[in-house]
Amino acid sequence: MSGATDTCLPPADWRALPGLDRLAAILGAAAGEARFVGGAVRDSLLGLPVADVDLATRHAPETVIARLKAAGIRAVPTGVAHGTVTAILDGHPVEVTTLRRDVSTDGRHALVAFTDDWREDAARRDFTINALYADPDSGRVHDYFGGLADLAARRVRFIGDPLQRIAEDHLRILRFFRFHARFGDAIDDAGLDACAVRANDLMALSRERIAAELLKLLVARAAVPVVRLMIARSILVAVLPEIDAAGVERLARLAEREAAAGVAPDPIRRLAALVPAADAEAVGARLKLSNAQRKRLVAASAGPGDEGPLALGYRAGVESAIDRLLLAGADAAALIGWTTPRLPITGGALVARGLAKGPDVARALRAIETQWIAEGFPDPARVDQIADAVASASISSAAGASSGRA
Repeated sequence: MSGATDTCLPPADWRALPGLDRLAAILGAAAGEARFVGGAVRDSLLGLPVADVDLATRHAPETVIARLKAAGIRAVPTGVAHGTVTAILDGHPVEVTTLRRDVSTDGRHALVAFTDDWREDAARRDFTINALYADPDSGRVHDYFGGLADLAARRVRFIGDPLQRIAEDHLRILRFFRFHARFGDAIDDAGLDACAVRANDLMALSRERIAAELLKLLVARAAVPVVRLMIARSILVAVLPEIDAAGVERLARLAEREAAAGVAPDPIRRLAALVPAADAEAVGARLKLSNAQRKRLVAASAGPGDEGPLALGYRAGVESAIDRLLLAGADAAALIGWTTPRLPITGGALVARGLAKGPDVARALRAIETQWIAEGFPDPARVDQIADAVASASISSAAGASSGRA
């Protein structure tokens, strides 16, 4: 079954990627042996920018590698066991994956066999909107499971029985909600019910996989109502029991503040809103976030401080300061596009003013910096005046102390 439709891909910048037409020809696109698949097809039909281009092919990975090498195209065997070879086109990676069918699954990993049947390959994919293929030459879309209708309805729907598809790969629970937050309007009830029934399956996943999906979900178009729905259906209880209705309301307020301030949604900031401040360290560790992410997650709820936004941005860093201000409901406008300045004086300049090298210089620099911050980061001329006063006071103090000892 060809699955051919009357729908064709619209014009899109990614289709002019240097070398892409040649790659498709090398893989036999004209003979129906290679097609675009997945996100590039889906997002192009929705008029969205395309980040990654994937090709599916009937050729075995070894054949793909041989054809690419013969054509002088760099081939990287990124996942040959699962049929994936990455072709490097003028520095741009394009994943080429052999058509597959699942032989066995355990909820986390799948053992696959290669096939030349397009429908069989489509059947192993998660959602109908992700199982759309397009001919590289004509742009004609091939749809085996009603993905075009679901795309038009903005509906995320499992291919086949949702319970069975989740049993094959538990991560599909989170992917269902992430894709719904990005693309969906009306929720697919069968999919939602299946996710709720199998929510405890998430416990079998690595925390890194959970974190990756959750962080993507949190910055999606409809993140707030979707997370609210997930909490209402107890989707996250087994892996993130700290997140509750109160956290969703904090997230909703943060999203409003981000929009009002013109600040792009940020996954770590939004996670900090969801999680009670007292649990931030534990959640960051459980999700195995990077050290930098965990530090930021914990700091986000530290409050706005009492020196003002720019001082906070200087001391904590602009990113962290924006987190703290927005979560506290304070105005972060002053930090948008602001670059942290550098104190325009060095220890050498203080030594030149007569201070002895060592602790005296360090203390003087801290005093100058404190006043510089308090005055709103004045220009170097004003800093020189501050430095003169601080150096003079330090020298006088040192002289007085020496006289007292004498």
